[in-house]
Amino acid sequence: MAREMKQSIHNLFSKDQVPAADGNSETVEILKDYYIPDYILLPESETEQGCSVPECPVIVFINSKSGGQLGGELLVTCRSILNRNQVFDLGEKTPDKVLHQLYFNLEKHKKNGDNLSAEIQRKLRIVVAGGDGTAGWLLGVVSDLKLAQPPPIATMPLGTGNNLPFSFGWGKKNPGTNHQSVKAFLEQVKDAKEMKIDSWHILMRMRAPKEGACDPIAPLDLPHSLHAFHRVSPSDEMNEEGYHTFRGGFWNYFSMGMDAQVSYAFHSERKLHPEKFKNQLVNQTTYAKLSCTQGWFCASLMHPSSRNIAQLAKVKIMKKPGEWIDLHIPRSIRSIVCLNLPSFSGGLNPWGKPSKQKLHSRDLTPPYVDDGFIEVVGFRDAWHGLILFAPKGHGTRLAQANRIRFEFNKGGADHTFMRIDGEPWKQPLPMDDETVVVEISHFGQVSMLANTHCQSRSINAPYSPSSTEDEDDGYNSNEDALEEEEGSEERKKLGAADTFRLPEDFDVAHLS
Repeated sequence: MAREMKQSIHNLFSKDQVPAADGNSETVEILKDYYIPDYILLPESETEQGCSVPECPVIVFINSKSGGQLGGELLVTCRSILNRNQVFDLGEKTPDKVLHQLYFNLEKHKKNGDNLSAEIQRKLRIVVAGGDGTAGWLLGVVSDLKLAQPPPIATMPLGTGNNLPFSFGWGKKNPGTNHQSVKAFLEQVKDAKEMKIDSWHILMRMRAPKEGACDPIAPLDLPHSLHAFHRVSPSDEMNEEGYHTFRGGFWNYFSMGMDAQVSYAFHSERKLHPEKFKNQLVNQTTYAKLSCTQGWFCASLMHPSSRNIAQLAKVKIMKKPGEWIDLHIPRSIRSIVCLNLPSFSGGLNPWGKPSKQKLHSRDLTPPYVDDGFIEVVGFRDAWHGLILFAPKGHGTRLAQANRIRFEFNKGGADHTFMRIDGEPWKQPLPMDDETVVVEISHFGQVSMLANTHCQSRSINAPYSPSSTEDEDDGYNSNEDALEEEEGSEERKKLGAADTFRLPEDFDVAHLS
């Protein structure tokens, strides 16, 4: 009797109202539409009877170190209006362990005839609050779970660039963290539409160098965001004796060259002086300054021509299965971007919206996020990049491909800079190796949640909101002039579930 009374009091108090997080006597309403009961979240819990089916059950992951103090404030707010056990701080628990436990519990209760578990699994949505690196981490984990019905993901922007949230209509600015703001965001999550996006697998292989190491170097030699490159294990089927093999996955973009070099400098500075990077505006201002000091605006003087893309590597693309063709890269291109979503460097669209005439003349297709093709764009310097701020501006459109391969020239450079979804690293290149290869290929799809002002376009809904106007190419990006001048194995997983296991000394603040 006492146990039943205790459980009744717990249910009433935990599901309807709790004291405000700041200790005031005012109570905060628990949002039942999103609430998941403890017995589904915690191991070894007994089934609770009489729980209502939530309209939009959510699991919330928050990078409490993102957005200055915003991540921590958001964590407190979400735990006060939801079951605190359905809100996770990524600095305390990794998403792969959380989701493995959750789906184990769901399957166990479903086998015991629990209808609520079946409904929650069917309706479940994930919210991830952080930067692009944090969002990519979650996407990789969900991809590697290989669920029959993977939950769609909504991204709350807490980073600097926030390209992933912007692509799907969640905005670029850091959100409010009060109860009303969070409640409004969750209502948008409930109403959001599912949209499939392509996943991309990246593989790098090189001979083991005679001297030195070739492992990716993160800023200040700290562990890099683990959704980027990670060396495969000796038992992995991709491992090849005498070679170092790295792999990873991305959903927004892979870039190489000067843009990644600037990003690397920014991340290094932020890790040296985290106290200076407390809000989005300061971060963006610092980034702009580093673009100048790194020579991105005077690249022709400060950037060695040996690191220009054409001098650094031979590039090949595949549009049809089994048919590799050489891709001509203008000699002046210092940065190359392989783009999946229409947002780069804080909401800019390097590919733009080609007119029907341009698409036809260059054998291109409209840039959809779920068509199995990636857009390849080049930039000469930061001045070229400023074209993106102009109406209808875009970079040098190089190609669309289902697969792209970089074969690095022997002795071309001892290193280069690379970046995946906002996370940069310095990549050493063995000087005596003729076989350094980076290959990007299509690797299935994941489900995102698209809000009203979604910038991305689906091949299944090509005239989606905010994406209906074609560019008429009235703005000259010098693309055609450049062209005239220059002469125109099966993957088993992305690697996320294993590679996202954080080391003991890893600080989640290293993610954006």
